[in-house]
Amino acid sequence: MEPYVTLQQIDEAAHAVRSRSSYKPRIGLILGSGLNALADSVQKADFIPYADLPHWPRSTVHGHAGRLVIGELEGQSVFVMQGRVHFYEGYSMSQVTLPVRVMIRLGIEMMFVTNAAGGINPNFSPGDVMLITDNLNLIGMAGANPLMGPNIDELGPRFPDMSRAYDPELMDIARKVAAKNGIALREGVYCGLSGPSFESPADLRFLRLAGADAVGMSTVPEVIVARHGGLRTLGFSGISNKANLDGSTITTHDEVIEAGRVITPKLETILRGVLRSL
Repeated sequence: MEPYVTLQQIDEAAHAVRSRSSYKPRIGLILGSGLNALADSVQKADFIPYADLPHWPRSTVHGHAGRLVIGELEGQSVFVMQGRVHFYEGYSMSQVTLPVRVMIRLGIEMMFVTNAAGGINPNFSPGDVMLITDNLNLIGMAGANPLMGPNIDELGPRFPDMSRAYDPELMDIARKVAAKNGIALREGVYCGLSGPSFESPADLRFLRLAGADAVGMSTVPEVIVARHGGLRTLGFSGISNKANLDGSTITTHDEVIEAGRVITPKLETILRGVLRSL
């Protein structure tokens, strides 16, 4: 595959989605590692395996189901990605973010994104949910920005503004929903790295000094492309493990999946509440 996805490829994928579902979804949701359960409660759903969609990247990671679930949730028409692909799987950034560009071409207005993340902020514990208030785009700063290459003018401007990457109004709704349901909602800056190795203690100390509260291997590229295309975005990190700043513990993917079982009910409550409020 070419490293840069074309508008024709995006439109072919969007056409394939339209041919398999009569819904006109308003909201796109991307569910991260161990956070797939919400998709199972979408009503009157159409299921589309990623393998059935042209040009669509396929996840190779345990905990990512690899299909679209399109239907109704809390009275809203939703487009749910049950699993995502990552830069570390060998795809180009343009391929990683093709699904978001398909959302834009389908007329979706908002994108809610979730991830499993390591908690760098010492006040965070595994099982916490963090509202992402901003992100640190270390992959992009190092030259892997998803908007590199020819700009697709039909989707957005060459130099999009990222000063309000996460929508203030949607964040306020999320805060109110969490408070109403007695969920302690953390807030902070999410740092996106390429992975797939977990961070060294020195990496984590550096990220803490740089102002990061949580770290993971996704989300930032998708949010950049969503904002490029004018989507309003809302992001959450499920804190799956405490950052190993001194080298005394070992981080595993299994604990990320296990923490998802604690995080998912909280995230589901918040996301359902936000959907109801729209």
